[in-house]
Amino acid sequence: MTLMEVLIATLIGAFVLGGMLSLGIYTTRSFAALGNYMELDKNSRNTLDRMTQIIREGDGLLDWSNHHITLSYHTKPLSFTYSPTNKTLVMTDTNGVATTLLDGCDFLDFQIFQRTSMAGVYDQYPITNDETVAKIVQISWICSRTLVGSLMNTESVQSAKIVIRKQ
Repeated sequence: MTLMEVLIATLIGAFVLGGMLSLGIYTTRSFAALGNYMELDKNSRNTLDRMTQIIREGDGLLDWSNHHITLSYHTKPLSFTYSPTNKTLVMTDTNGVATTLLDGCDFLDFQIFQRTSMAGVYDQYPITNDETVAKIVQISWICSRTLVGSLMNTESVQSAKIVIRKQ
């Protein structure tokens, strides 16, 4: 074997190993991103299910803003509060115990509506000042996580309109 053959074989081997290494890194990041997205989706579904159950059973709305709602839940106050600085959604139950439902939440918004539908569109009339006439609570949020220091996954907007049944 000559020196030239050894150098060419080494160069070809380096290219093959470099390609395999980059493929391995890409595959690892893809699996991590997929796992990350699955966790975001699971947390969002569980939170939405829990909030839907609680809001439907609520007696009515006591107070609201774009980042906070307080319900009368079996005659006691129960609240959901979004903190933009902490990126968390916290539920404070009727006993005053705070539970974090979502973390890594980049955006969350509450809106309230009457049940009356607007003519010709699939929407309801928004409430202006009187929370006691609110019959529908709309929740929308976007959560995201970082992967290897960069924003890798952003979950699509989760949104739901939930009817307060006892109203």
